[in-house]
Amino acid sequence: MSEPTPAPTDKPDYNRTGIDYHAPQPRPKVNGLVIDAHVHLLAARHADEFFACADHYGFDCFVSMTPLEEALTLHRRWGHRLHFIAIPTWQDDSPWRIDNWLRRIEGFYNIGSRIAKFHAAPGTMQRMGKRLDDPAFRPLFREVADRGMIIMTHIGDPDTWYCGKYADCDKFGSREEHYRMWEGLLEEYRGHPWLGAHMGGNPENLARLQDLLDRFPDLMLDCSATRWMVREISARRDAAREFFIRNQDRIVFGTDQVTGDTRGFDFLASRFWCHRKLWETAYIGPTPILDPDLPEDQQPTLRGLALPDEVLQKIYHDNPLRLLARVGVTFGGWG
Repeated sequence: MSEPTPAPTDKPDYNRTGIDYHAPQPRPKVNGLVIDAHVHLLAARHADEFFACADHYGFDCFVSMTPLEEALTLHRRWGHRLHFIAIPTWQDDSPWRIDNWLRRIEGFYNIGSRIAKFHAAPGTMQRMGKRLDDPAFRPLFREVADRGMIIMTHIGDPDTWYCGKYADCDKFGSREEHYRMWEGLLEEYRGHPWLGAHMGGNPENLARLQDLLDRFPDLMLDCSATRWMVREISARRDAAREFFIRNQDRIVFGTDQVTGDTRGFDFLASRFWCHRKLWETAYIGPTPILDPDLPEDQQPTLRGLALPDEVLQKIYHDNPLRLLARVGVTFGGWG
C-alpha cells in the first residue's frame, strides 16, 4: 500500500508520490447522493473541471462558499448540485463591511442559501480588530437567526499556527480565549443549528470537541481541510476513529476544496483522493500532498480510519441532508 516519497523536485506539491489520479475509482459505499458540505468553488469558469473531477471520485453535490457574483451564474447551470453559503467580501475591512455583509446575506438568501459563514480565525479577528462576539456583529447574527439560516463558523486554527504565527497572544489572543468566545455564542444561540468548520477548528483536541458536542446538541462539525485533517487525524488515528463512530450523527463530510485558474484536475483530485483514503480505507502511507507546516523530513503519514459503512453513510449523505432539512432545503428534490 505504501509508496516511496520522491525528492521534492521530482513531483508537484500535490502529487509527490506519483499517483495516477485518473485511474478508475469506485464510488463511496453510500446509498444516495454523496455530499461535500464544505468547498470553495470560486468562479463559474472553474465548474466544468471541478465537476468532472468530482464525478470521477464519486461526489455528487456540494455546499460552497462562492462569491455572490459568481454564485448567480453557477446557480443557473449547476443549481441542482450546489447550495451556497452566504459569505461577505472576505478582504473588505472598510467601516461599511457589516452593511455590505447584510446585503449579501439577503442576496444569497434569495437564491436559496440557508447557511451563513462567520470566519473568526485568529488572523481574521486581528485584521478586523474585532472578535466574533463584538457588538458590531450582533445585527448579522440577528439577521441570520431571524431568517432561519444555519450558523457556520471557522473558529481556531491548527496548533502548528498557534505555536508559530499566532504565538503573540497579546496580538492574536489564545486558543482558550477563542473557545470561550465561541461557547458564549453557542450558549446565546442555543437551539439554533450550528456547523463548526474543520472539526470545530481543533482536531488536535478531541476531548474539547466531545465536550462541545455533549453540551451543545445543535452543534455539528465538518471534517474539512485536507492537509490539516491528514496530519492531525492520522496522528491520533485510533482515538479519531472512536470519536467518529461515537459521534457519527454529528459529523458531516467536507473537503475545503478551493478552485483556482491554475488548479486543474490533478490538484483537485489530490484532495478528493486523500479524503477518501483517510475516511474510507485502512491505507497507511505517505500523503501525496506537501504539508508546508512541517519540515521536509517530518512530512505526515496518512493513516486511514476505515470507518464502518454505516458511519460513512451518515457523514457523506444522511447527516448533511438532515442538517439542510432543518432549514427546509435539499438538493434539487433529490436524496
